Amino acid sequence: MTELFDGLFDDASSFPPGNAPLPEAVRLHREHRQAWYASLVGPLLVPAAGSRELLEIVADDPEPLRVALIMRPGHDVQDLLRAVSDLDGHPTVTVAGVEMGWHPGWQELDLHHLPMVLEVGRDEGQYVALNDIRRARRDGVSVIAKYRTGPTRRWAWPDEAELAEFLVNATERSLPFKLTGGLHHLVRGSYGHGDSAEQENHGLLNIIVAVAAALGAATQGAVASMLADRRGPQLVDRVEKLSQDQIRSVRGVFTSYGCCTVTDPIGELKTLGLL
Repeated sequence: MTELFDGLFDDASSFPPGNAPLPEAVRLHREHRQAWYASLVGPLLVPAAGSRELLEIVADDPEPLRVALIMRPGHDVQDLLRAVSDLDGHPTVTVAGVEMGWHPGWQELDLHHLPMVLEVGRDEGQYVALNDIRRARRDGVSVIAKYRTGPTRRWAWPDEAELAEFLVNATERSLPFKLTGGLHHLVRGSYGHGDSAEQENHGLLNIIVAVAAALGAATQGAVASMLADRRGPQLVDRVEKLSQDQIRSVRGVFTSYGCCTVTDPIGELKTLGLL
């Protein structure tokens, strides 16, 4: 079952709601890399604007650090280009990829030597973006889609119907994607994080079984019902019954997700006996 979760949890500790200062995020990430669950954790996600601070933090540290550079949709892409230039050729920091919002003309950026993740929006714009990303992949560009599952000031929380629409849209196109935001727990429910008030959260196990169903040509309504399921034992049972072929297929499209406290879902997986 471990193969279902290998490299699934990208370390977004410096992003909301965790908001760890970058030195603390680097320190915690190095601890994750030495822990028993190291194989489950992906790169450290670093804001593009923090690239020069990162260089000061690592200085002459010989310990390798694998990062992905993140630029939120709507921000100046020049910041991302500068960040890539700052870290290019560093002896110990490896840039595993870049993430930004999808926008017309993204292919004109001089970033094609790096794997790219493009965050897509809602409504008709999502179809335009997904079709564009699919065409780029067919042309050999290393790019995948990204969808936000948690709320921000500019992005309302997508309910199960809206998330199901994205999952079906992506799987119908055989398009790999990552998710970000709000996936701290395994089961759909209302949770608080830190000092924040409780709010609805999607569950990781819900998403796994929903992706498996979407890959099996389930209807959007059926996928949405799986995302809404709050029955933890039933979800665990469904995940445990996934075949090796299903696991490979799920991870072939659901590549990773950004989580500001990776030990939250990993701890729950261990408690439920899935690790």
